[in-house]
Amino acid sequence: MNESVKSTGTAASRKAAIVACSNALPESGKEQIEKLTDFLNDCGLEVEISGRLYSRDGTVFSGTPKERAEELMRCYRDPAMEMIFDVSGGDVANGVLPWLDFSVIESSRAVFWGYSDLTTIINGICRKTGRPSVLYQVRNLLAEDGDWQRQAFRNYLSGASEELFDFSWKFLRGNFMEGAVAGGNIRCLLKLAGTRFWPDMRGKILLLEAAGGQAPQMAAYLAQLKLMGVFEEVNGILLGTFLAMEESGSSPGIEELVLEYAGDKVPVAKTEEIGHRTDSRGVWVGKEIRMER
Repeated sequence: MNESVKSTGTAASRKAAIVACSNALPESGKEQIEKLTDFLNDCGLEVEISGRLYSRDGTVFSGTPKERAEELMRCYRDPAMEMIFDVSGGDVANGVLPWLDFSVIESSRAVFWGYSDLTTIINGICRKTGRPSVLYQVRNLLAEDGDWQRQAFRNYLSGASEELFDFSWKFLRGNFMEGAVAGGNIRCLLKLAGTRFWPDMRGKILLLEAAGGQAPQMAAYLAQLKLMGVFEEVNGILLGTFLAMEESGSSPGIEELVLEYAGDKVPVAKTEEIGHRTDSRGVWVGKEIRMER
């Protein structure tokens, strides 16, 4: 990769990359990335670090959209690459989409991991290739309360368990839903509206979560989804955490808003284990799930 740094552990035999398609990381984030690299090396992964991680010229950009896309495509073109971890978030990931070669992505074995603004990349990949990706921030593995995540990640790599992706839920309406997962961060998902990267929502489980925003913003996003006919297409709605709303005790809450805007037919469930919290679990966007009360 352009300006990349390769870091290998003694036991490394599988390859992974660390990239940033959205806002650049601050220079102060280098120590965290070094710790993450050390952990991934210890898990048996040979890690390649993108040369487009950090802020350029004091801006939020680590490169132009094309340059950031080129970094991602170098990962996908590497036949040994198994996992691509995007450690960024923010606002600018959707600018990368026009520069991606989806025929290469479709034939690659590499799986993309990211969250928040990377909702745009994840759903774009699924729409154009049918390939699933993981909605998860790999930096959670460094969290102080992340012991279980670190062990769950190791178990996933070894094939011992899928605990990292096992989450609990409660139904707010209905008793059952089944379908492939689409969505992620509600604000970022809606950046794809009207584009060729918007998911085909027919028969899907629509996952929605958020970091910022209060009731007025969520009501606006839900109204947009309603106007687009999304709630009439999906098999169900799965709500993750809505941090700002939940921390402030917003009224109405996200549950009440969704039940109002989604109509009275589509099943709705809520989980506290998917979203922006550091103890969140991963979810496969593009894979089928089955949920029942």
